[in-house]
Amino acid sequence: MVFDTDDLDPIKKKPQKKDLSRMSVDDLKEYITNLKAEIARAETEILKKDSAKKGAEGFFKS
Repeated sequence: MVFDTDDLDPIKKKPQKKDLSRMSVDDLKEYITNLKAEIARAETEILKKDSAKKGAEGFFKS
């Protein structure tokens, strides 16, 4: 069986910046709200992964 190693490489593309000059104040506020929600989601995932890592480290220290 042949594996394509390209599938294993992480994708690290920088997101394209939005043209904020074309957005209304209400659209900008909504955009900020959505970004804050995405940040909170990422922070929650970090906490989960840190907790799992600490649990694994504690298990293997025993």
